[in-house]
Parts: sequence; structure tokens; C-alpha cells
Amino acid sequence: MITRIFDKSKPINFVIVFSITLFAFLSAQFKFSLGEWNVDYVIRQVAAFLLCLMNLVLLNFIVSKNNLTQKSSYKILLFSLFFAMVSFSMNNLSILISNLFILLALRRIISLKSLLKVKKKLLDASVLIAIASLFHFWSILFMLLVFAALVFYSENKFKNWIIPFVGIITVASVFIAYHIIRFDNYGNPLNYVDTIDFNYENYNDPKLIIAITVFLSFGVWASFFYINSINKKLKTFRPSFIIVLIMAILSVVVALISPDKNGSELLFLFAPLAVIITNYIEVIEEKWFKEILIIVLVMIPVSFQFF
Repeated sequence: MITRIFDKSKPINFVIVFSITLFAFLSAQFKFSLGEWNVDYVIRQVAAFLLCLMNLVLLNFIVSKNNLTQKSSYKILLFSLFFAMVSFSMNNLSILISNLFILLALRRIISLKSLLKVKKKLLDASVLIAIASLFHFWSILFMLLVFAALVFYSENKFKNWIIPFVGIITVASVFIAYHIIRFDNYGNPLNYVDTIDFNYENYNDPKLIIAITVFLSFGVWASFFYINSINKKLKTFRPSFIIVLIMAILSVVVALISPDKNGSELLFLFAPLAVIITNYIEVIEEKWFKEILIIVLVMIPVSFQFF
């Protein structure tokens, strides 16, 4: 029944996904709020929820616009379920903003396949990723997506390889100018450089262990089919699928080295993982198996609400 609903992209699917996201968000507020229900707190939570929706809508736009999956709604269903599994990610404004800028950069990177305005798109993507790094420093690693795009789309023109560095310098210059105007000093960009942390004690939380296990098991299994399917895609579309796979790998690296291990760092993995798993779900021929798979993914975050 679930697969019958989400096999196609219908307005009702967005209503269902919105409801799941809203329920997960409200549940997270009751779990993590410290009782500070003042005006500032409410504004922050409304902003966080809107950012969650913006991330979800942007993912749907990127995937639909570039045919990264078939015309199903599994990618947004999975994205909302991932939110519900790691509900703390819905409360971290910095990472929500950072991930939004990374998705905006991904949109510009994948659009390079048209080979139109290549330099502008490379600069846009570089600037967006540099801005994302101001909110979560290690998201700067996604700059490697720009260099991957250079390999696929730019015909290895030397000038294009300089553009990502121009993007970083541009954001750094604006950062310094802002500090001069606002604080009458140059600021210290090193204050935004996070340390590398391999302490995973916070991952001892049973719910987080289950969520990570789901991400790894479903992600790795689906990746085998995803990688195998890339060669079957049209030549012009293959780089887009490879970039999504690279993004998934970089997301794991960012999560592993991020200093704050509370689950919110896994947010960067949600989008590429949703695309990869959706591609796997769409090629499953046994309807009963597909149904069981989706039910399992739905029941895990639902069960979290009662334990």
C-alpha cells in the first residue's frame, strides 16, 4: 500500500511527508527543549522547522530537475524518515543552514552538464560551499565536489581550476570586511576552523546506534546496485550520479571528523543517501519485498517515539 502511494509523485505525498516532518520536529522539541519557551526560543524553532522543509524541498527540486531518480516520491519520504530517526539534526540551526548551502551548491554543480556558463556555475558552487563552511567548518570538504565537476565538465581548462580558490577568497574577503564594519577589527578566520575529533562516545545512544546501522546497512547495500546502474545511464547523466556518490562518501568523512558528535552531523548524509536508496527501491521487482523494506524504514522512527 505504501509503495502504491509513493511510486508516483502526487500532491498527497508532499502532505504525508510534511506531516511526518512536522511530527518528528514536534517530538524532538518535547525531548530536547529545556523549558525555555520564550519568544526567542519559539522564533529559533520556527526557523529550524522552515530550514528542514527548505532542505527537503530543495532536494526534491534537484532530483526531479536532473532525473536522479524516477518520478517517485521515495527520496522525500526517506529524507523525512531520516530526520525522524536522528531528530536532534532538526534542532541544529548551523548544520541545517550549512546543509542547505551545500544542496544549493550541488544544484549548480550538477547543472554544469549543460556546459553553459561553466565559470559562473563553478564560482557560484564554490562561494556557496565556502559560506556553508562558516556554519559548519568541515563542510568545506564538499569543495572536492567542485573539483570532481571540473574533471567531468570543464575539459580540464587551467583557468577553471583556479575558480574554487577565487570563491573561497571572495567569502573570506567579505568575512573580513564585515568584521571591519561591525567590530572595527579584521576578525580571525581561524576561529571558524574546527578541530578533528574521533571521540564517538555519544554514539552509544541506542537510538543513534540503530539509526547509524540503518544508514550503513541500507546505504552500502543500495550503493552496490547504484554503482552498477551508473554504466546503464546515458553518458551525459553519469557524472551527476557519480557526484552524488562522492557526496555520500564526503558526508561520511565530515560526520567522522566533526567535533560535536550528537547525530546532527549525519544530516549531510541524508540527501545523497535518499537518492541512492531511492534508486535501489525503484528497481526492486518484488512488490512484497519493496513494501516490507519501506515498512521497516517507517517503523524504526515510529518506534523511537515510544522508547
